[in-house]
Amino acid sequence: MKKFRKVLDGLTTSSPGGTMGSPSCGSAAGTPTAAPTPKEIDVQETLVSENFQLCKTVRHGFPYQPTSLAFDPVQKILAIGSRSGGVRILGRPGVDCYCQHESGAAVLQLQFLINEGALVTACADDTLHLWNLRQRRPAVLHSLKFNRERITFCHLPFQSKWLYVGTERGNTHIVNIESFILSGYVIMWNKAIELSTKTHPGPVVHLSDSPKDEGKLLIGFEGGTIVQWDLRAKKADFRIYYDEAIHSVSWHHEGKQFMCSHSDGSLTLWTLRNTTKPFQVTFPHGKIQKDGRKESCKPILKVEYKTSRSSEPFVIFSGGLSYDKAGRRPALTIMHGKAITVLEMDYPIVEFMVLCETPYNNEVQDPYAVVVLLEKDLIVVDLTQSNFPVFENPYPMDIHESPVTCTAYFADCPPDIIPILYSIGAKNKKTGYSHKEWPIGGGTWTLGSHTYPEIIITGHADGSIKFWDASAFTLQMLYKLKTSKVFEKPKPGEGRAAELGEEDPFAVQMVSWCPHSRIFCVVGISAHIILYRFSKYDANTQIVSLEVRLQCEPEDIITPSENENNPCFSEPGSHSPQPHHQHPLSPGSRTPDGAKDSIPCLKVKDKMVRVPPGYQSDLVIQLLWVDGEPPQQITSLDLNSAYGLLAFGNCNGLAVVDYLQKTVILCISTLDLYGATDPYQRLTRSPRRNRQSTSEHCMRGLSNFYSDSKKRIRTSYQSLTELTDNQQSIDMERSKSPTSDHVNGHCTSPTSQPCSAGKPRIPMGPEGPRLTRRGPGRPPFRKAQSAACMEISLPVSHTEESRENSFSRSRSSSVSSIDRDTKEAITTLQFGESYGRKSDALPTPCLWVGTSLGVGILIPLSIPTDHEERMEDPVTVGPSGAVQMLKGSVLRFGFLDCNGALIQSPYEVWRDLNAPEDPDRTRRRKLVHFSPSSSQDAFGEGHLAVVCSERQAKVFLMPSQSCLFVHNITESSFVLRADVVSLCNSVCLACFCANGHVMTLSLPSLRPLMDVNYLPLTDMRIARTFCFTNEGQALYLSSPTEIQRITYSQEMCDNLQEMLGELFTPIETPEAQNRGFLKGFFGGNAHTFDREELFGEAAAGKASRSLAQHIPGQGGVEGMKVAASGAVGELARARIALDERGQRLGELEERTALMMTSAETFSKHAHELMLKCKDKKWYQF
Repeated sequence: MKKFRKVLDGLTTSSPGGTMGSPSCGSAAGTPTAAPTPKEIDVQETLVSENFQLCKTVRHGFPYQPTSLAFDPVQKILAIGSRSGGVRILGRPGVDCYCQHESGAAVLQLQFLINEGALVTACADDTLHLWNLRQRRPAVLHSLKFNRERITFCHLPFQSKWLYVGTERGNTHIVNIESFILSGYVIMWNKAIELSTKTHPGPVVHLSDSPKDEGKLLIGFEGGTIVQWDLRAKKADFRIYYDEAIHSVSWHHEGKQFMCSHSDGSLTLWTLRNTTKPFQVTFPHGKIQKDGRKESCKPILKVEYKTSRSSEPFVIFSGGLSYDKAGRRPALTIMHGKAITVLEMDYPIVEFMVLCETPYNNEVQDPYAVVVLLEKDLIVVDLTQSNFPVFENPYPMDIHESPVTCTAYFADCPPDIIPILYSIGAKNKKTGYSHKEWPIGGGTWTLGSHTYPEIIITGHADGSIKFWDASAFTLQMLYKLKTSKVFEKPKPGEGRAAELGEEDPFAVQMVSWCPHSRIFCVVGISAHIILYRFSKYDANTQIVSLEVRLQCEPEDIITPSENENNPCFSEPGSHSPQPHHQHPLSPGSRTPDGAKDSIPCLKVKDKMVRVPPGYQSDLVIQLLWVDGEPPQQITSLDLNSAYGLLAFGNCNGLAVVDYLQKTVILCISTLDLYGATDPYQRLTRSPRRNRQSTSEHCMRGLSNFYSDSKKRIRTSYQSLTELTDNQQSIDMERSKSPTSDHVNGHCTSPTSQPCSAGKPRIPMGPEGPRLTRRGPGRPPFRKAQSAACMEISLPVSHTEESRENSFSRSRSSSVSSIDRDTKEAITTLQFGESYGRKSDALPTPCLWVGTSLGVGILIPLSIPTDHEERMEDPVTVGPSGAVQMLKGSVLRFGFLDCNGALIQSPYEVWRDLNAPEDPDRTRRRKLVHFSPSSSQDAFGEGHLAVVCSERQAKVFLMPSQSCLFVHNITESSFVLRADVVSLCNSVCLACFCANGHVMTLSLPSLRPLMDVNYLPLTDMRIARTFCFTNEGQALYLSSPTEIQRITYSQEMCDNLQEMLGELFTPIETPEAQNRGFLKGFFGGNAHTFDREELFGEAAAGKASRSLAQHIPGQGGVEGMKVAASGAVGELARARIALDERGQRLGELEERTALMMTSAETFSKHAHELMLKCKDKKWYQF
């Protein structure tokens, strides 16, 4: 614990860290404030650096860019490999593990050691890895790197410790799984084929042991050659040469025949009695054309041939469709007897695997399901029912159903919110699923002791919102909301608003949610805001719409008098509006200037609509087009249910809406927020020469400008599905300039939305006209703002000189003069109880406003307290009070009392407005306030305000507005996300920087507690979706389809093992069926085959050391420590000890072999010397 004391005696605006006061409190400068006597601020901080540790917890969603699939039929767990080197292992709901290869190489193939708790992965860098799954966090035990050959296929027989590895050269190597060392036994390609063959057979594409005899290995080469190799005799039993390339091979369980799939869309069936020609050739999807020839078909990439006791065999394959039908979707075909069923898929098939009852390949297989891995989905088909229904997937695999554009994370929610959302969402679930239990049910998972309600909200490009239950490291969809239902569908030729119809006009940009009042607010890409209220009853409602003209710009006004005198806002209570004022519009109205330009981007439904239970739209707010320019995107939002107010801002200004009375109470430009307290001395511009001529020049210039830059703009907001994982936009270089200058009239701050897309500047010389308007008919780029990328400024000219001329001045607070047309965006808003002026004795409702120039403005509000008055009397806005200055864009406000405790924003207790009338229950609003003075002995004690910007954090004492603590967070980068969060019954400031650092600072002293370089390179997707929440948790979108959750709490890291699921559970391996006397007598000597005799070092010798390199894994000791706390700790410890003992024995054997070699050499030399000297006499020496 540490005490921080600050003596406050007659604080003035010139005190260290002090800020400028507003005019209303300027007279009080140098005079005592509400706390006239010296007072100590005693804050005992309990958080220390030992409370923090950063680690990943769990990953949700569909594996991005999957490549391979494997299934353990005894443990019933599934593994999926990906192109980025990741492996997801799935069991029953709650058992979900993510592993990552350090190399990042794509996973080519996966092989379970069935019922052994281990997994072999073959990667694109020609390395084999052995993963230990007997611990909650799997680790690599061994690795084997091939140096001279490329791995193409692997096969591990059931209950065998020898892995067959096929290579691109056509050779087959054998690896000991226990020691991960190559055997000296090698099947060379030139030995496998006949000597008379003139061509190379190609890479090995298939390896499998015969079900009839384990001593026979079937090798399939890509060129069409199939060889059955006798492992004992070291020769080929038979060779098959086929004209078409082979993609896969599958045995019949009796081992007398097998099936191959080929590149021409055919299936061939071969019997071991006659291998000169196929027993049967079929083209499942190849029809006979009029000329008698078969139509050409696509390759059949994989086939599985499975027998069943109760019915005909199953032949299941992917591909093979005819070429002539364009637009056909990928399909999985199931041939069962004479019936052929084609299951069309939404995405290309990556891999599929048939699930069978037995792990033995020489028994009747009895398939019961088929797992199909698609590029963007995972489905499991029920084979036990004739209509082949799909199992309902319990995993959250549809996060990316529409690209994710924003995220929000809420920990420690009200306990009743999750059951209510689930009950509403369950009514809209899809039907038609299989009634059987999900077949992937391996592992164990129990609810940990450190659990609390958590909700994740994702916004999507199609305008949908998804609420997820994220409690206890799981993820389950609760409720889905479609915001597009509020609007009419855009129709072609309907006007400029319709131009957005092709590019996701409903995409969600940000959300704001009050869990206590259940009020939900959505900001869309088309400059629209929708406010929702929650109800358990359906209702008929008329959607109320407000249209706001927030496009006021000083440079748009021509005459000097207008430029100097006309403000850009008006309040509803104003009785003497100026001629050029644009009043907030009433719902559905249009400006008298003409409906052509004063229209919103989208059209709200104007008829009564029936809304189901759940979130129901209460108010729609839209910004209007002005003079042919679309509205700028909304950059900040906040709502407060206790006040009944909603505030939002963009590059042009700020608007405050009373959603109870459905009126706009404030619509003001950013410049006019300051009044006379503007901290920047902005230069005025001379008036334009001629508005018409400027407009004409604008049209001519834009025709050339857009032809050059249109393609560049389109690269900025690509759909998540089209992005590569290593994409880095121009904003990566921009991270070196944390003050985020304005380039070409665009706000390039990484924390802001594209703010002045309509203000490109073309240098024309000192006296030439300036291009100040986008031009009619050019809406801004409206592609769904994918969370995977950030803004890219418009390149006007390619020359270095013009690029330098296009820069505006820096936003740093050290600049004393700023160009007047520099856009100052509203970057953050926060309602709360505070002191609007230094002279205030009691806290009142206020709105804190943060701008992109590092300015924090405090606006006092006057809200009627009586219920009837609140619904009738207007809310009034006072003149701006406090003004604070920071470096970089303001990102976050937070409030503490003088004891250092977090002050929550007041809220309204939820009430169902559609509930039936109850005379015993009042319909009045019930408010919950957290006043700063509620925990203090005397009024006027004040509170602490935490303000964090891109580069700096400050703590102010209110109402004196004096700066108590300052901390420069970063000098070389900038903060992307900052939040004041609660942790361990205390509070801290959590920050995520563009250079990948995650930091926490104590409050109020701003001492650094943790600084971890979490990400080596900043990914723009992560930058857009990273968010902190309470209890030491955070999340981000690690790929377009996956959410990664992390924790920065030491307590949660310590309890992580008990909260994760167990992948391995001790299960008895099923016994093989009794084969009977005759089958055992005539079925060959499969059970007498000893691989150790053939592949062991004694028989086969050692492989060349240059062929492959053994790399010991780092997971042995760590795995033992982790597994010691589990049910299989002793077993895991013994296995690791055996591995280490085997490794030591191997080293001992090598040393022994060297000693034997030297002894033999010595013996040889001694023998030669003896022979040379035995006939000599003693005197001849």
